[in-house]
Amino acid sequence: MFFYLSKIAAFFIQPSNFLIALVVVGLVMSMGTRLQKWGRRFIWVGALGLVICGFSPAANLLIQPLEDRFSRPAELGSFNGVIILGGAVDTVVTGARGETALTVSGERLTIAARLAKQLPEALIIHTGGQGTIITGQATESEGASRLFDDFGIASERIILEDESRNTWENAVLTKELVDPKPGQTWLLVTSAYHMPRSMGVFEAAGWTGVTAYPVDYRTRGGADWGLGFDGASKGLRRLDIGVREWIGLTVYWMTGRSSALFPGPGFS
Repeated sequence: MFFYLSKIAAFFIQPSNFLIALVVVGLVMSMGTRLQKWGRRFIWVGALGLVICGFSPAANLLIQPLEDRFSRPAELGSFNGVIILGGAVDTVVTGARGETALTVSGERLTIAARLAKQLPEALIIHTGGQGTIITGQATESEGASRLFDDFGIASERIILEDESRNTWENAVLTKELVDPKPGQTWLLVTSAYHMPRSMGVFEAAGWTGVTAYPVDYRTRGGADWGLGFDGASKGLRRLDIGVREWIGLTVYWMTGRSSALFPGPGFS
């Protein structure tokens, strides 16, 4: 139930969807006689919101603190495994075409080629099934498996978890599959903006010895605080991601699925 409610809520809380809905409602209201005044207000607020959120640095202000919360380790020692979270495979296109189609978060998967060479003794673990309400013909792990084979990673090093649909299930189902032992260490790979929630979730799920390895950065850091966008769709998309992630942090913490409201370094 949590999965379905979170997906439905995610649609409505996206600023781009909300602002467009505001304009549409305003247009409908302005057709009548009683609510024309309020309809025009809704249209103005929605239109201005789309312009401001689409072109201003607002999205960068939301994303940058998330991306800078965890840094990559200065040096890679030895790890028992590399855990790669799903979100990099378009399961609908992959299922239809029979070839792995990557999303804009594709670096989550492509980094596996480098890490597999740098950590030759580590397991390469991918966790991700189908994170959409309407399922496709393939899972994320199926798509990941094809890429891992292309990268030349030995099959005996690969573990695929293909039933999880969100970050909480990533942590819980992978823990059941891998059965980590005390003293073992793990490298966690996901998008930089998603890393705080992921680390908090893995800690709440009982993982220890996890080190963050963020990828898929969307900003340069504080330098982007004053940088806007040359296309409204770019700014709105990034704002949607930032708002969704901050709300996700709050909801996961309130429901006990994360160890802290804004997890930071210190996870052991």
